[in-house]
Formats: sequence, C-alpha cells, structure tokens
Amino acid sequence: MRSSLSQPTGLLSSRLRAQMSGRVITPDDPAYDQARMIFYGGFDRRPQVIVQAADTDDVARVIALARDTGLELAVRSGGHSPAGHSVIDGGIVLDLSAMRALELDTEARTAWAEPGLTAGEYTTAAATHNLATGFGDTGSVGIGGITLAGGVGYLVRKHGLTIDNLLAAEVVTADGQLLRADANDHPDLFWALRGGGGNFGVATRFQFRLHPLSQVVGGMLLLPASAEVVAEFIALAEAAPEELSTIANVMPAPPLPFISAEQHGQLVVLALMGYAGDVEGGQRAVAPFRALATPLADLIKPMAYPDIYPPEDPDYHPAAVGHTMFLDRIDRHAAETIVGSLQASDASLRVAQLRVLGGAMARVPAQATAFAHRGSAIMATVASFYDGSADKPVRQAWVDQFAADLRQKDDSAYVGFLTDADPPRIRQAYPGAIWDRLVQVKARYDPTNLFHHNHNIPTAIEEPAQ
Repeated sequence: MRSSLSQPTGLLSSRLRAQMSGRVITPDDPAYDQARMIFYGGFDRRPQVIVQAADTDDVARVIALARDTGLELAVRSGGHSPAGHSVIDGGIVLDLSAMRALELDTEARTAWAEPGLTAGEYTTAAATHNLATGFGDTGSVGIGGITLAGGVGYLVRKHGLTIDNLLAAEVVTADGQLLRADANDHPDLFWALRGGGGNFGVATRFQFRLHPLSQVVGGMLLLPASAEVVAEFIALAEAAPEELSTIANVMPAPPLPFISAEQHGQLVVLALMGYAGDVEGGQRAVAPFRALATPLADLIKPMAYPDIYPPEDPDYHPAAVGHTMFLDRIDRHAAETIVGSLQASDASLRVAQLRVLGGAMARVPAQATAFAHRGSAIMATVASFYDGSADKPVRQAWVDQFAADLRQKDDSAYVGFLTDADPPRIRQAYPGAIWDRLVQVKARYDPTNLFHHNHNIPTAIEEPAQ
C-alpha cells in the first residue's frame, strides 16, 4: 500500500493551477464542500486538493503528481461509489465530471463518450436518434464507474451488461501513457476493464455499441408484499421475454403522493420494469405481474427510454449500509426470509432488491470479461438506512444477519455494489482464474499500485496463509 505524504496545500495547488486547464479546488475554496460531497451520505472526507480535469492531458498530469508525491489518488466520475471511493482524506481527487464530450455515429450505431457524462445525459442524447446503450437504474450515475464495474440495468436481459456493449476504451495508465484498449490493441487490458473496476488506469473515453430503441413499456408497479407475491413475482420475471428486465424492491411503502396514507410503511413490492420492445408485447409481458395482487399504484406505460429514470433530488444523500450477493432462486422459503427480516427491522428505510438476470447477459462466455457472474440467476442487495454513527453498527448487524439467512450456493458478489465494509469480499467478486488473471494485468499496467483507492486488485498473487 502506498503512503500518503504530507504536502503543503498551497505549493501543491500552485503547481496544479500552473499546469491544469481544468479547475483546481482546495479547502479554502467556497466550492470545496460541494465538490467533495458524493451521492451517499456518511462520508466526510477532506482531500488536500480536488482537480476537475478538463481533458486527457489534465488526467495525465494529476496521475504524474500522485506518482511523484506519494499522495493517494481517488478518481471520481459520478460520485456514486457505495464504498465512498470517489473521495479521499488527505490526498488528491481526480474529478472527471467536467469531461462530458459525446460523439454519436448514428450510421455505425456507436458512441464515444467521456466519463463525466451521467447515464441520464448519455441516454437522453442517444434517444434523440432512437438509440440506446444500457447502463443502470439511476440517471445521475456516472458512466465511468458503472461501466468499469459491469452495468446491470433495464436492458440487461435484452442487450447484456454495459460492458457487453463496450467496444473500446482510452485509458491513461500509471506511467502517463494514453492507451487504446480493444479486442486487438491491449486485449488483456480491455478484458480487465470490463468488470475489473478502476484498478488499471483512468478511463478517459469509452466507445459503446448503440441499439435501436424508440420507446419502452416501463415504470413502477407497486404491489402489496407477501412471501407468495415475492416468490411469484420472481418466477414471472424469470419466465418473462428477454425484452423485460425487472428490479423488485421489497420494502416499506415510502410516503409518495400516489400511495394512500394508510399504506405508508406497509411492506410492498416496489417494482421497476422496462420492456425494450413494441407496446403490445410490453403490455402482454407486464399483465401477469399486474394480476399477482391488486396494484397499489400502476405507473407502467409506453414512454421514451430516458423517462424510465425517475426524477432525483440533488440534495438527497442517503446514509446506508448494504450487502450485495447472488442467489440461485427465490422459492417460498427465501421469500419468507425476505419478508420476515424486513418486518423485524425498524429502520426508516430497509430493502431487499432483487434483479433477475439471464438472457443476453448469460450468453456471454464466462471468461470473456472480468465480470465473473454470467451464470448467476438473481442479483440481490439487502440494505438499510442508518441515523448517525451510533446507529450504523446496529443496522450493519441486521444487514449481515439478513444476508447470512438468505445466502445460498452462489456466494459471490458484484463489485459495483460493494460497500466500505466489504474489502475482504473482493475475492468473491472475482473468483478463481478471474482473480489470477486480473492480478497479472494489474502488475503489467499499474505495478506500483497507484490506483488502489478502490476495491483493490493487488499486483502479485497472494500466497495462502501457513
């Protein structure tokens, strides 16, 4: 692990301002507190300096500074890291949010995109040409982090993960080189970037495949939750056409204006659904879900694809603990565990989120990318809000017990949802030969472990403890 050497902030910022095209923000800057804030609450980290890079040259200069000074380096795209990796105490934050260029080739159905773009911005621009690339379920997520992790969203069953639609990437490595990685150039790096996280350099541009998509049938379906409804919902999602991807949030009903007051706090299945096909087919696919129980709210309708991202409050910064895992099935027993665990907690918000996978994602060969979970059936996340530092361990204990009770044979993890409590689980995100191959790529492109402020891949195979 690299050390974080003390550097006089004034000298550091002066050097940076003389070199950078982008903005340099230090603790005495009025914009500092806003610039160091990330999506998730509970992280009060104070970097020495934040650089909002304007271009690839700025990125290379920041990397060189971190390399030369020994200061730790955090890289930020949209700031949605559940582990808080978008910000760091005492080091340098390389903020890519100002790098937002997007070049659409509508004839070739490809796009070159810089990492500061959000999923919503990219999706809105592509939709003007009736084209789309799948990202996640939140519009404010930066495309950099979600792409490097894998990308599981509303098009996952129809068109695969985000990384399954990544054609190339441009990356500044630890030695300052700008490399193009694709199937022909640096194919080992290209393999590792697709699911291996931010371990190998700073991605400054991505080339994505675009798919024709004029509209979707999608939105929210709210059903009363019971073990029977939860199990049947997942069974329907597994049997549904691949055009339909679902995210089932089993949780207390939030106080939304379209939910009656007597339902607030009652356990519901808040389902987010997207059918990437014709309207008639979408209505047929959704009908069995509507028939599971009398809906408490039904907001599913034909819409432009960008409208599937719900509106967001920029001042919303939830403080939460969670556990990501994969499940083989949601049978009646698992559904009863979910309902019972949620009912046993008094947290202001707690949830079991269930995403049925399969489809196009599962047809990619298991070793084709660093994402190691092609055969996994369901991705699950259990999470709880907490209220202050004293409440956090209480909610973490509930999450840990819930996950233990729900655990099945598939004991792996999705790196994009790992939290600050999960460093030991990095091996579960990259099992077996995937891990060994990632270590080799790390040693080649980042031998000094400069890019370690993430769910880190080491630069050497770790020997088993004797």
